[in-house]
Amino acid sequence: MIYGRSWSSVSNFSKEHKKYLLNIKRDTKIVRISQILIFVLFFGIWQISASFGLIDTFLTSSPLKIVSMVKTFISNGSLLNHIYVSTMETIAGFLLGTIVGIVVAILLWMSKRSARIFEPYLIVLNSLPKTALAPIIILWAGAGFSGIVVTAASISVVVTTLSVYTGFINVEQDKVTLLKSFGANKLQILHKLIIPANIPMLLSVIKVNIGLSWVGVIVGEFLVSKAGIGYLIVYGSQVFKLDLVMMGVFVLAIIAAVMYYVALLLEKKLIKY
Repeated sequence: MIYGRSWSSVSNFSKEHKKYLLNIKRDTKIVRISQILIFVLFFGIWQISASFGLIDTFLTSSPLKIVSMVKTFISNGSLLNHIYVSTMETIAGFLLGTIVGIVVAILLWMSKRSARIFEPYLIVLNSLPKTALAPIIILWAGAGFSGIVVTAASISVVVTTLSVYTGFINVEQDKVTLLKSFGANKLQILHKLIIPANIPMLLSVIKVNIGLSWVGVIVGEFLVSKAGIGYLIVYGSQVFKLDLVMMGVFVLAIIAAVMYYVALLLEKKLIKY
């Protein structure tokens, strides 16, 4: 197989095309090997430094201690519960922030007057530090699942609105004018031109929002939560148990990576390179 194609179909390609595909395959392999090497080197150096006393494991923990703590939490069943709570909060916050942001962007695109009215407010809202507003948002939305979800959504919704709206208005006006000349209304232009032209941008927004949603959830769990990855991290720091803090960060990184790769697979499915 070369770049998703079987050898039978590749055999019909020209010599230059085959060389091009082989170069892509080689580059992809080099990137994957480099990524794995960086991962192995990072944790290898970290563990060796901890084993030989080059770093203070009270402050930095070590990979083996983290793995040991992960095993302990898995055996007593509490880790899966914390992962479930944080993941559900993140998915809910991600969906809420992304859907509301896209809907608002569509409404602004359909009404230029509304866009001119609300654009300054959106820019001001985007410049505000949402994490600093988290305590207020939680007071308004409730100290629990709803407050954490709204906090996560608040971090991504304005960014989503501005990004999507900018993508919509940057579609070539000649194409919009052409569709209008054929009698297309705004909904038809949106469905047939604007959204298809912005699929790559929408997928990029989704990938960015995954990270932003996790930030909102962790901040929310720092403030009001009795379960979740953020709760584990803040509890570990309060009792000076850095192994627990590092385990929370480690698990958080794995879950975020899994969600990112799911978005990447979706991108590959929707966009044919």
